[in-house]
Amino acid sequence: MGIANATLRYKAGNATLESYLAWDDTSSKPRPGVMVIHEWWGLDDYVKGRANQLAAMGYTALAVDMYGGGKEAANPDEAGKAMNAVLGDMDNGTKRLATSLAVLKSQKLVDAKRTAAIGYCFGGAMVLHMARSGMDVGGVASFHGSLGSFADPAPGSIRAKVLVCHGGDDKLVADDDIKAFRTQMDKAQAKYEFVSYPGALHGFSNPEATGRGKKYGLPLAYDEKTDKASWAKMKSMFDSIF
Repeated sequence: MGIANATLRYKAGNATLESYLAWDDTSSKPRPGVMVIHEWWGLDDYVKGRANQLAAMGYTALAVDMYGGGKEAANPDEAGKAMNAVLGDMDNGTKRLATSLAVLKSQKLVDAKRTAAIGYCFGGAMVLHMARSGMDVGGVASFHGSLGSFADPAPGSIRAKVLVCHGGDDKLVADDDIKAFRTQMDKAQAKYEFVSYPGALHGFSNPEATGRGKKYGLPLAYDEKTDKASWAKMKSMFDSIF
């Protein structure tokens, strides 16, 4: 026995999501729950692997299907269309996030009072939206995530600790977005940490990023050192909130 998994199907907003739940079945004790939100590529093996990693660390992890139907994109055109469909209708996007958090909290192996969310690229934007919207999670961590905002948090309204792990040479996140993010977090009186890793590009956490970057002519690359350092930062945040 060891890491177990299941597909959870549930209606959220205007879609039926097929999210991936992972847990260590050697224990029956409730434990912290962590949402994991995918890159623009969709619910692929990479994000499921991150959920398995978290399960091995003693958490119950839900890799959330933000596109519906368990969709995986085959190329950047498909990925862009799927991502923009969510970003263009954030009322439904917010419902998918909130419903997924409720589904995670309802699991018998989850301590509903101890939850967090992490996300990559598009998923980073989504977990930051959870924080900005005041959703009830202890912390959120964004890895090479987009920083643009879909909510204007009032002072004191952000309940979660916020961690942003950013590639110092990320060509897909503008310097103005970083400044706007910091200004917004300061105005909201949020507890946040912004960590910039020198030399790291967008996608630094995903071993497939370098190959995809070359194949599609995108400024992506895996960076093992930054991947490990940012994961350690996340673990440190979890230790503080759990």
